[in-house]
Amino acid sequence: MVSAAEQLAANINFSALAKAEELKKRIWFTLGALLVYRLGTYIPLPGIDPSAWEQIFRTQAGGILGMFNMFAGGGIQRMAIFALNIMPYISASIIIQLMTTVSPTLEALKKEGESGRKTINQYTRYLTVVLAAFQAYGIAIGLEGAGNVISEPGWFFRISTVITLTGGTMFLMWLGEQITARGIGNGISLIILAGIVAELPSAIVGTLELGKQGALSTGLILLVAVMSVVVIAFIVFMERAQRRLLIQYPKRQVGNRMFEGQSSHLPLKLNTAGVIPPIFASSLLLLPATVANFNAGQGPDWLTTITTQLSHGRPLFLILYLSLIVFFAFFYTAIVFNPTETADNLKKHGGFIPGIRPGERTAEYIDYVLSRITVIGAGYLAIVCLIPEILISYAAVPFYFGGTSLLIVVSVTMDTVAQVQGYLLAHQYEGLIKKSKLRGRRR
Repeated sequence: MVSAAEQLAANINFSALAKAEELKKRIWFTLGALLVYRLGTYIPLPGIDPSAWEQIFRTQAGGILGMFNMFAGGGIQRMAIFALNIMPYISASIIIQLMTTVSPTLEALKKEGESGRKTINQYTRYLTVVLAAFQAYGIAIGLEGAGNVISEPGWFFRISTVITLTGGTMFLMWLGEQITARGIGNGISLIILAGIVAELPSAIVGTLELGKQGALSTGLILLVAVMSVVVIAFIVFMERAQRRLLIQYPKRQVGNRMFEGQSSHLPLKLNTAGVIPPIFASSLLLLPATVANFNAGQGPDWLTTITTQLSHGRPLFLILYLSLIVFFAFFYTAIVFNPTETADNLKKHGGFIPGIRPGERTAEYIDYVLSRITVIGAGYLAIVCLIPEILISYAAVPFYFGGTSLLIVVSVTMDTVAQVQGYLLAHQYEGLIKKSKLRGRRR
């Protein structure tokens, strides 16, 4: 006969193996989904001449197209079916979140909980289709006017391009949701990360080749390498920085026993918004420049002016980029962290900040602290993103060494590793609980 303790021990071992197998499946699913994405960036649009487009792309790789190509994982350079990448979805998310703050209907949906969130997500998908179709049509028109890139220009090519690129964006949106639900990490962020990392080796080789040809000096290449290491270390330090608010819980009596008051901390990240502000800023700058860039020299003069002024290193581009980063740092922080809700939760559980009255005063104090550390966080994002942008503009360094790309790579990697560690710690915690029950039964 098998004792109860032996049976429980067998269940613990089986549960640990099952959960380790589940984590392995999640990792393999994530890698498989990202592999599907990378394969799609090598499938060209029907009806274009890849070699002719490659020549045109090289002449404009230092501007908006090069920046867009970085986020698309090389999809723009190859004019692939995933050329739009996930950027229309990000732009749609920005617009819907902005509308949530000004539209009573969307604000009411947000307060409904899970059902309201699903409705808002559905609106975001609809808007993604509209934005992707708009950008895809602009790309089709631009390709037709780019010379001998298109063999048979006309409405058939335009419609097929719109359907293909829009379908590619919607597929990537679905793929990102599947990674989030069935894999490890945030799917949308991992798709952007995979595109940047996959093109990084070619960027390094290209930079070394420029140094070999004499286009870049050895000192400049060493400066870029050192700067990349320093920026990565700075990003890691700032992303881990926190402002901890002391939370005190009063004494409480359970039966005849009096329990001492406990204390804990409310951690407020220096950069609560994470990698979202530079992604949102880049996405909004790319959205109006897509059509303007393709029609430059053929459309109205104002289109040419927009294309010129939105080039990297231009004062208008830097000012808009800085302004959008700062704006979204505060805006997204206000969305993801609600001081009033946090203060109410502390009050419900009897917690309070020493010297601050619970309720409204606590919410005001948390908002006061959060606003001031967000100023530092926004300044950190601006420094990390703008200084490399200037270097890229004046030294012709590839975009993959820019602050935005390094910020995305480091931040998303840290978040993914943290999720894996949290997953493993949760399993170890469950195992310890079951082992303690096993010891209790043996006694």
